[in-house]
Amino acid sequence: MPHQGEILQEAIKSSGISITRIVDSLGITRPTIYRKFKEDTLDYAFVKRVGDIIGHDFSNDFTQLQQGSLPFVTQASVVTPLQTVTQRASVLQQPEPDSSKQLMALQSKYIALLEAYNELLLKVYGPR
Repeated sequence: MPHQGEILQEAIKSSGISITRIVDSLGITRPTIYRKFKEDTLDYAFVKRVGDIIGHDFSNDFTQLQQGSLPFVTQASVVTPLQTVTQRASVLQQPEPDSSKQLMALQSKYIALLEAYNELLLKVYGPR
């Protein structure tokens, strides 16, 4: 039985649309899509985007066994709020008159935001 990456690869071949056009539309590189072809399971959003580009509905391509055990088919789930998310203190600061200090302050806020986002991704999707 072919896995999801192989099914995706065959659908792309059958569509006649070039890999270059697909990766450009997805905003990924060719090596990335070739790695996806080797994966047993694929993210639903990724497969849906490829399907939209090539005009293919993948929902009928995966067996019931694959659909039940793999993340391709979304199932209703109960979302419970996590109490362990790092809370950020909101402190109003006076703007710095020096532009380089303002830039450094923005950079540190941006880094903190990225770290919080990465923490959230780890909680939602787990480590890869």
